[in-house]
Amino acid sequence: MANLDRDVLTALRRAARNARGHGITLYVNSGWRSAEYQRLLLRGAVATYGSEAEAARWVATAETSPHVSGEAVDIGRSDATAWLSEHGAAYGLCQIYRNEPWHYELRPEAIDHGCPRMYADPTRDPRMRR
Repeated sequence: MANLDRDVLTALRRAARNARGHGITLYVNSGWRSAEYQRLLLRGAVATYGSEAEAARWVATAETSPHVSGEAVDIGRSDATAWLSEHGAAYGLCQIYRNEPWHYELRPEAIDHGCPRMYADPTRDPRMRR
């Protein structure tokens, strides 16, 4: 959890404690990433998907990725993502992209108002157009 935003980490720890009480373990597959590693992931996605445009649906640039700023986590195992999808708003943790059920970011306003509507994928997110 090194370099993860303090508020994200606090919310994640609170959610994990509650999930554990329901027999669910939240596994963090990915949190903070270096810019170099994010560029490597993007290059791999371009090779896999055949174009930068298609890769952008799955992997952000180092300049736009909330992982590089420590503001996103990827959660593993379907039972954990299902639990967080249902209960994450209580902690301000929201799934941001419909095509990435594992990707969560902190949205503190979700605690009172629920998570915002998801983007279809990162290409629809205005933050990714820097």
